[in-house]
Amino acid sequence: MQIKFPFDSSSPITGEAAIKIERPIADVFDFIGDRFYENYPKWAPEVVELKPLDGNQLFVGAKTKQVRDDQGALVESVFEITDYTPVVNLTFKGIDEPYKHEYILQSIDEPYCTELTFRFELSEIEVFMRPFQKLIRASIEEGAENTVENIKNLMLA
Repeated sequence: MQIKFPFDSSSPITGEAAIKIERPIADVFDFIGDRFYENYPKWAPEVVELKPLDGNQLFVGAKTKQVRDDQGALVESVFEITDYTPVVNLTFKGIDEPYKHEYILQSIDEPYCTELTFRFELSEIEVFMRPFQKLIRASIEEGAENTVENIKNLMLA
């Protein structure tokens, strides 16, 4: 007999947020992509250590080690750049943890305004956490909102 669970155990949990930044797309990408190692800990203050493993330039395949303060516990992971398309996209995914971050940029309205979309995906969760998918999704969505707000505030400061 197959047991039916009241939650989906196979699909990823995703959160996404978008924000309008009154800066040219090249400036926004420079802040996020070209100066990633300098600025990522600023918009993600839970990152307490960030170490490029393949030099200071971003490129598809570049790996980075990060240590995050996750509610008092230090969590280390390594991620890899999977898409680096200047002024349009920066994507990285965890190598030893099942997550993906994606920053998508688009010029809007006028040449001096950019829409930044941030998407976070948790591709799998532990079996014992599956009943909490709604709470996890809400937390991820709140984190996505905080991320785009932090980037905008830092760029306009």
